[in-house]
Amino acid sequence: MFSTTPSIGLAASAAPLGFQLFCLEQPAHCRGGGKSQVALTREVLESIRRVNSQVNRSIRPRNDPGPDVWTLGASSGDCEDYVLSKRYALMRAGLPSSALRMAHVRTREGIDHAILIVKTDHDDLVLDNLVADVLPLNKVSYRIVAVSSADPMVWTP
Repeated sequence: MFSTTPSIGLAASAAPLGFQLFCLEQPAHCRGGGKSQVALTREVLESIRRVNSQVNRSIRPRNDPGPDVWTLGASSGDCEDYVLSKRYALMRAGLPSSALRMAHVRTREGIDHAILIVKTDHDDLVLDNLVADVLPLNKVSYRIVAVSSADPMVWTP
């Protein structure tokens, strides 16, 4: 089971460079705000599942050919592009940005990957372009490297 809560003594760090560059161009998409978790109602869960499914279907997987570029609304892209699109769609659906946490993880095979975590009053839920279902964080096999805080510009190990 992974925790998105930093241990005492772990220092916060800056967001990944690709996200920082994205925020220079689109600062309105890079702010925290609102509650740091949402009540997990049936409607909220349906919205989360719908967004995960729609975004997974709307973006064709493609790795960045050069430096890592984070793109919102891409028609093809890598895991960070899925994360940005899901985060944006959930904010448009009324979820507070501070409850939507971006995470840099490693797969069992040691591959770097990005996921979106929705912090709820029940479970932290994972939205992932590699998995069709929305799963509780404690049911995924990723190792968290860093996760954004309620302020998406601040990440913690």
